[in-house]
Amino acid sequence: MLIQLYPVPRNFRLLEELEKGEKGIGDGSCSYGLEDSDDILMSNWNGTIIGPGHTVHENRIYSLKIHCGDSYPEKPPTVQFLSRVNLPFVGQTDGKVDPAKLSVLSQWGRDSSIETILVGIRREMGSFNNRKLPQPPEGSMF
Repeated sequence: MLIQLYPVPRNFRLLEELEKGEKGIGDGSCSYGLEDSDDILMSNWNGTIIGPGHTVHENRIYSLKIHCGDSYPEKPPTVQFLSRVNLPFVGQTDGKVDPAKLSVLSQWGRDSSIETILVGIRREMGSFNNRKLPQPPEGSMF
């Protein structure tokens, strides 16, 4: 007998992510939720990352905008920092994250999620190459 598995539809998947985001992730260093609770397509999300300890990002709160297009989760969402940050994968004029420069986006798979992205970005903030990069004044926005 052959069992064929069908991918979970986009909206079911995003509902799962919304429920998980509302409960909070692990130690609370990353969070996410819908930008507008009336967004029935669940396309536009807000994310927050608290910078990792023992880095220049420690105790800083970073706000991000995440857009899940029609082909999510087959294709990754677009991610943009609203808070100014100096990282090699973030455009310095608009805060857009370059998917080719961030492994969590360049190696995107159907099992990846908004949580995966936020945790991956936070991990990159604490990496050897990024932990001491000079940062713009705290609280500055794109």
